[in-house]
Amino acid sequence: MRDDCINMEIEEMIRASVKIVDVPAPELNESLKAALHLQEAALRKRPVTYALSLWYLPMLLNLATFSLLAVLVVTVIENVYLAYFAAGICFYIAVAGILITMIGVKRTNIKKDITIRIEKRGVLA
Repeated sequence: MRDDCINMEIEEMIRASVKIVDVPAPELNESLKAALHLQEAALRKRPVTYALSLWYLPMLLNLATFSLLAVLVVTVIENVYLAYFAAGICFYIAVAGILITMIGVKRTNIKKDITIRIEKRGVLA
């Protein structure tokens, strides 16, 4: 019987401590709502931005440059073996540029870092 009374007292103390008595004031709720509405209005007034990722641009420039250089080497150098050797080196560098770009995309935030943001004026969000 004594244990039952102790358990009841402990249960009452736990229930009393668990009760939530702190209710925020209505003024605080209203001020938070007003601040939220002001923040939403400010976000709506900002112009719409479009993000254009240029992560592939260095790879394409490298590929075009060394492809044209390989064609130039084959047409300018008269020694066939030397011309094909130089063109092979140009081809190797072009492929290496593609691989380095792929590794950069996988390992880093290159898509995020090389991004142009374009803002549209006069468009509502």
